[in-house]
Amino acid sequence: MRPRRSKETGLVHDNLSWESLVIHGDADIEETRDIAPPIHQTSTFASDSAQEFAHQATDPRPTHYYTRAGNPTHRRVEAIMAGLEKTEAAQITASGMGAITCSILAHLAAGDHVIGQLNHYMAAGKFVDTILPRFGVESDLVDQRDPEAFAAGIRPNTKVIFIETPSNPTGQVTDLAAIAALAKEHGITTICDNTFASPVNQQPATLGIDLVIHSATKYLGGHHDLIAGVICGSAERIDKVWSFVNMFGPTAGPIDAWLLLRGLRTLPLRVRQHNESGMAVAAYLEGHPGIDAVHYPGLASHPDHAVACRQMSGFGATFSFEVKGSYRETEAFMSRLKMIRQAVSLGGFETLAVHAAAMWGGSLTDEQVRAAGVVPNMVRISVGLESTQDIVADLDRALGCPG
Repeated sequence: MRPRRSKETGLVHDNLSWESLVIHGDADIEETRDIAPPIHQTSTFASDSAQEFAHQATDPRPTHYYTRAGNPTHRRVEAIMAGLEKTEAAQITASGMGAITCSILAHLAAGDHVIGQLNHYMAAGKFVDTILPRFGVESDLVDQRDPEAFAAGIRPNTKVIFIETPSNPTGQVTDLAAIAALAKEHGITTICDNTFASPVNQQPATLGIDLVIHSATKYLGGHHDLIAGVICGSAERIDKVWSFVNMFGPTAGPIDAWLLLRGLRTLPLRVRQHNESGMAVAAYLEGHPGIDAVHYPGLASHPDHAVACRQMSGFGATFSFEVKGSYRETEAFMSRLKMIRQAVSLGGFETLAVHAAAMWGGSLTDEQVRAAGVVPNMVRISVGLESTQDIVADLDRALGCPG
C-alpha cells in the first residue's frame, strides 16, 4: 500500500521526510487511538458477513482473513517500507532468505535462466548457483562491477537478474541504473538486495529496479531481536510475490512484525549514526599498518567509490577488511577483541565482527569462497552505535598485540 492522506491528520505521507514517514507512514492501516499500535497476535480473523468473508477469501493480500495471508501488524510495516523505498507496495516475510527465494521463484519456471553476481550473501549465492539448477532453472554468476558482464550473460530465456549492492562481505558496488536499463531493454525482471545500504542510503526502485528486498533482521530492525524480510515493488509485482509467500509459508510472526515496526521508527536516526561511525572506523583501519586492505565504498580509495557516490547518499557501517598475515593471524586478531563481539548478522546497535573465511567456508566450497572474493585474512565488521572512540580502541588493542 502506498502511504496516502491520513483521515485524522491530513498529512500527505508521500511528501514527508524520512524521520516523519517512519512514524506516520502507517497511519491509514487501521482505526486506532493507540500511540504504540497493537500486536495482532492471532492466527485467524472473523468476518461479519458472508459477503465480507468471500471478499477476504478471494482478495489478494487480505488484511483480516488468516495471518499467513496478511495481518494488520504486517500491513503497517509494509506501508512504511513502501514509502521508504518509494514503491507502490511491500510484502513482509519471515526472513531475508524468505524474501530472496520467493521474489526469485515468483518470476521463474523450469527452463528459465537467472543471472546473479559472483559476490552475494553466501546463502543467496548458493540458492542461485546450486539450488535453482536442481529444479530446471539455469544460472550464471558474473562480475557485478561490470555491466558488460551482465549483458554478455543474457540469453533468450533469461528472466531474472538478481543483484546485491554493496555486496556481502566484499563491499563491491553494482551500477543499478545501468543494470536496470539493460534489463528493461530485454524484458528481464531485476531484483536487488538492498540490505547493506538500507532505504535511507539507497533506493534502487528510483533507478529502475523492479523489486527491492531486505533482510529486515539487519538495519531495519536494528536491535538484534528479530528475524524478518521485506520485498518492495509495484502493486502488480507484490501481488505476484504474495501468492508465493502465501503458498510456501515464510510468514512473519505478529510479534516479530511489531518489533520490526518499532525498529523502523528510529531507522533514519540510527542509519545517520551508523554512516558516521562506519566512515570513521573504515578511515582508521585504512591507515593502520596492521591492515592490508579496507573494502568500504565510502572511501575514495575504493574502486567502486564513484558508482557508490552516484547512487548512495550514505555508505552504511558494514564492510570488510584484511588483517596483515594469514588465516591463523586473523584468528588471533579476532580472539583479542574484547568489546566487539564475534557473531553473525549486522546492522544492529552493537558492533559485531566475523572471520569471513571461517563463516563462508562453513557453507561454500573452497572454489566458491575464492570466487566470492573472500580471502583467508578477511574480517567483516558491522559498526554499531557505541562510541567510535571505544570501537577504535578495541580494534587497536587487537591489532597491536603480538601474534
